[in-house]
Amino acid sequence: MKLDLSTKHTLCVLRLSAIGDVCHAVAMVQAIQKQYSHIEITWVIGKVEYQLVKNLPNINFVIFDKSQGWRSYTNLRKALSKQKFDVLLHMQVALRASVASLMIRADIKVGFDKARAKEGQWLFTNHKILPQDQPHVLDGFMGFATAIGVENIQPSWDIPISSADLKWAKQQATEDNIFVICPAASKAERNWLPERYAEVADYMAEKGYQVMLCGGPSQLERNLANSIIKSTKHGLTNLVGKSSLLQLLALLKQANLVLAPDTGPAHMATTQGTPVIGLYAHSNPGRTGPYNHQDRVVSVYDAVIKQQIDGEIAWGVRAKGADLMSLIDVERVKKQLII
Repeated sequence: MKLDLSTKHTLCVLRLSAIGDVCHAVAMVQAIQKQYSHIEITWVIGKVEYQLVKNLPNINFVIFDKSQGWRSYTNLRKALSKQKFDVLLHMQVALRASVASLMIRADIKVGFDKARAKEGQWLFTNHKILPQDQPHVLDGFMGFATAIGVENIQPSWDIPISSADLKWAKQQATEDNIFVICPAASKAERNWLPERYAEVADYMAEKGYQVMLCGGPSQLERNLANSIIKSTKHGLTNLVGKSSLLQLLALLKQANLVLAPDTGPAHMATTQGTPVIGLYAHSNPGRTGPYNHQDRVVSVYDAVIKQQIDGEIAWGVRAKGADLMSLIDVERVKKQLII
């Protein structure tokens, strides 16, 4: 049964992480805003992820800082102690998110259908979205919008980027044609080989593109960037660890094409309409790949998972192995380097 928000006034969205999933959630939230402009929306979100969406209009953000341990829950309860919402969209199945949902007072708490409500999420909600057959994560999120009566669930994004961040991006992008590589995922096993990134970088440099490396400040990302640079023949612009999330978003907006594994910047680029070549081995790109650029994905997932699982393969199951990304060869990637 669908809910009707036309007579409701307050809505809380609970989606803490991660960057890619928050990008998907933005499309859902903005679909809600288009239909229910009168609704006051509060979004409970992670500290890092907030930096990407902090300028979204007409949303009250409450930061959940998981680094504070159990204090993060008491802080959330205090922050929302004077509020009771008509509806809570509980959009994260992790147990920590369900515990956080106990700090949020709402008459109706909407969660995933029982098949997808992992870690006991179904115990923390009193209304479920409809089951979906093999959805992309974004489509799964749009199920929440559908559950509250939103009719237009075609994804679109409008994430504000300041003039200062756009100016910074233009200062980095000194050439007309920009090719951005965001080489690192959150887990090292999902990263492609540095020498293969380097070969693709040289290939695009020889075609006249300014090649940029982008990413966060972690040592893993810096080490990967250094390994790529050591293997290249042509110069690269190395911006790994040198940009904020919104500066990176501005840069992805400037780019002609982006190459990335299963990582947040791939979805950030999608929000800006920039084509993305996604590299996949461990997760199903049909579920987690760049939403508008599935035709550009280079994946060995199907072949690998069929070798690992005999029989029916669950939609969200991940392939296991430390060297799976080595199965992606450079020539397959080069075939997608068409702009």
